[in-house]
Amino acid sequence: MLLSTKTGVEPIKFTAIECAVLLTGMLVAFLVSIISIRFLMSFIKKHNFRIFGWYRIALVAAAAIYFGFIE
Repeated sequence: MLLSTKTGVEPIKFTAIECAVLLTGMLVAFLVSIISIRFLMSFIKKHNFRIFGWYRIALVAAAAIYFGFIE
């Protein structure tokens, strides 16, 4: 069965302002991710994973209590 590109759905159209907002959000997200990765890589080089392990255990415990797995 051949798939047709004509689906009957209109393509999404953005205004210039919507495109600017979308591109700005993408740029900010990219820059924040680069900064976060650099920070975490430098932290890992200087420290071990012990604090990360305790953080994960505390996060799982908090989620379990919040969602009612632990009463």
